[in-house]
Amino acid sequence: MMLPDESARLGAVFLVVSLSFSFQGAYSELLVFPSGPTVVNARAGSNVTLAVSFSGAPDPVVTWFKGGLPVLTWAVGSSAAPDVAEDNREVLSVEADGSLTFVSVPLGYTSNYTVKMTKSGLGEAQTAFTLKVFDIFQDVELSMLPPFAKEGSDRFTLRYAMSQGVVEQQTWLFNEGEIKTSSHYSVEQSSLVILNPKRGDTGWYTVILTNPFSRASTRINVTVLYGPEEPIVEARPPLPFYVSGDSLSLFCRAEGIPQPTAEWIFGGQTLSDSREGVLNRTNVHVSQGGVYTCKLINELTKEQLQRSMTLSVYERPSGNPTCSVQSVNVNADLQYHCQWLGGTPLAQLSFPALSSTSSGAGNFSMTVPASDTFNGKTVKCMAVHPVEQNQCNITASSPAEFLPAVRTTVNSEGKIVVAIHCVSEAAPQAVVSWSKGSEAVTNGTTYQISNDTTHLKIHGYNVSNFLQQKYTCTCRNPLGSQRLEIQLRGPSVSRSSLFPNQDGTIITLTWEVPSTSIVTGFDVQMKGPDLVPEIRNSTQTRATSNEYRTVQQKPGSARSADVFLLDPDLTYRFRVVPKARLTDGEPSEVHRIGPGEGLSGPAITGIAAGIPCSLLFLLLLGGLIYLCIYCNKNKSRQARYPVSRAVEKAITTQSETTPHNLLTGGLKSPPDYNRLQLNPSERSVALPTFVPPPPVRVATTV
Repeated sequence: MMLPDESARLGAVFLVVSLSFSFQGAYSELLVFPSGPTVVNARAGSNVTLAVSFSGAPDPVVTWFKGGLPVLTWAVGSSAAPDVAEDNREVLSVEADGSLTFVSVPLGYTSNYTVKMTKSGLGEAQTAFTLKVFDIFQDVELSMLPPFAKEGSDRFTLRYAMSQGVVEQQTWLFNEGEIKTSSHYSVEQSSLVILNPKRGDTGWYTVILTNPFSRASTRINVTVLYGPEEPIVEARPPLPFYVSGDSLSLFCRAEGIPQPTAEWIFGGQTLSDSREGVLNRTNVHVSQGGVYTCKLINELTKEQLQRSMTLSVYERPSGNPTCSVQSVNVNADLQYHCQWLGGTPLAQLSFPALSSTSSGAGNFSMTVPASDTFNGKTVKCMAVHPVEQNQCNITASSPAEFLPAVRTTVNSEGKIVVAIHCVSEAAPQAVVSWSKGSEAVTNGTTYQISNDTTHLKIHGYNVSNFLQQKYTCTCRNPLGSQRLEIQLRGPSVSRSSLFPNQDGTIITLTWEVPSTSIVTGFDVQMKGPDLVPEIRNSTQTRATSNEYRTVQQKPGSARSADVFLLDPDLTYRFRVVPKARLTDGEPSEVHRIGPGEGLSGPAITGIAAGIPCSLLFLLLLGGLIYLCIYCNKNKSRQARYPVSRAVEKAITTQSETTPHNLLTGGLKSPPDYNRLQLNPSERSVALPTFVPPPPVRVATTV
């Protein structure tokens, strides 16, 4: 079937030929025109001819040009061989009408060809042809440059290649849709360029190749790589902070192709115990708190992204908050202090009653002018820590009434040293000042004041030196003061008691000393028989003394003494003598232990005279009883009478047992040893005393 364009061209040729014959006589002009199509498609290896016709001149010279180069020259009608370029002799030949024939045309002969005919005196004429040589497609493949597509890059290119074939037309498809040249796609010779690729460009790309003799297609799956995207970094369980000892996990993940790998960095070191972006922490401690950085890497694109998070690990401060108050600026101001040390972070401390805006961390103080408003007022310190809230209270108070404590010792020089201790309960702690009479006492040879001013030591040679002066201690803080005058007194014992053990072989003497008494030691004295020898089977005789003798010596700090090896069947007397070095004080009261002292002489005489009378009375009573029984039997041998009241009373009297006075009147309960450790001022209850039983007098009436 002839195409419309070719029919038009053939018609034009016939018209030219007809006109040339019609006007041959009038005009003599050389004309050249194609005898067939001017665009010729040929399959490689086939024979093809570019046909021409001419008129207006006989036997013109024909010259064929390939591109702009002559490849063949010949005179029509000449018997001579055509002049063919050496490289084309195997392919090109000329026909009798000047047409050009290609024998087994190779692919390389695709070109534009021009034929020029010349005749001397008649000028020249020419016409042009296009020869396209095609081959069958074989082994068509698609490839991508660079080897992977990356989102955000400038471009990537799909290029086709084949082992054989000439493309007349290429068509590109993306996921079965045809691609048109645009700002995103550029179709070039044998390639497709994708500009500014995105992840949406991932998919199947197809190229379809056609020519007049063949058709081929191939496709490639393209994945546009991207990521890591914005990562998600979190801790689970999600808490604002963690307490030392808790367990938790840190997670890090981000989208991307391929899936980005994640690693955790802490303190500049990569943590090797993380797996797939998960970092587990068990029994976490404070040192593990801080900034954790997750590093995400796309292994193909080498793109990296980092995100950090802060892990807060807190620890409760140790113990509980403590409050105190002290005086500053020479007792003019009160400084309230609160501290709760340790922990992470430090606790925030404040005194709401003193200020609503001031606070401190771990250790906080506030200073306020001293006034009666604060005397006895409880001030609260609020301690706030993320783990726990706590508090402590402090009450400022003026010095309270107090009693002095006096302790006496003897130094290496043989001097008596009297230490007076004055302490008054107060908050802040009271400062003590000392005076003797109207003069202030200062440190020196005779007087020594402790660093905290609560102790005054007085050095002297004898007791009289101490008894001549009065000392005054004044306790003072910003809220007030207390003053106490102290008059020292000689060695003395205020109260004493004696406590025997159950067997009567050991006694414990206890005593008290007035708070201002000067005492360096005690003599425990006894009157009575000697103590039982430690060897029980000893035949050594024991003497009895009517004078007191010292059996023990105790230091000035002692308040009790135990005496062993007493004979429970004998009587002893004990007392305590206080001493101030070589000066003896008044002895304590005398305590007796043992049975009674016996009967008087008249009592013994009365008992001796009453024994015969008692026997005579018993004989008369027995005869009377016998007579009564005998009479009763005679009246009625079967009758039974009640027993005589006298006899019943006698029987009843014999069965009663009266305890000895010595067992109930002279024994005391054992001492309370815990109470013996108290200061003299703390013992306000009178100690029990030994009371001997009253003497027994026996009188007998005859």
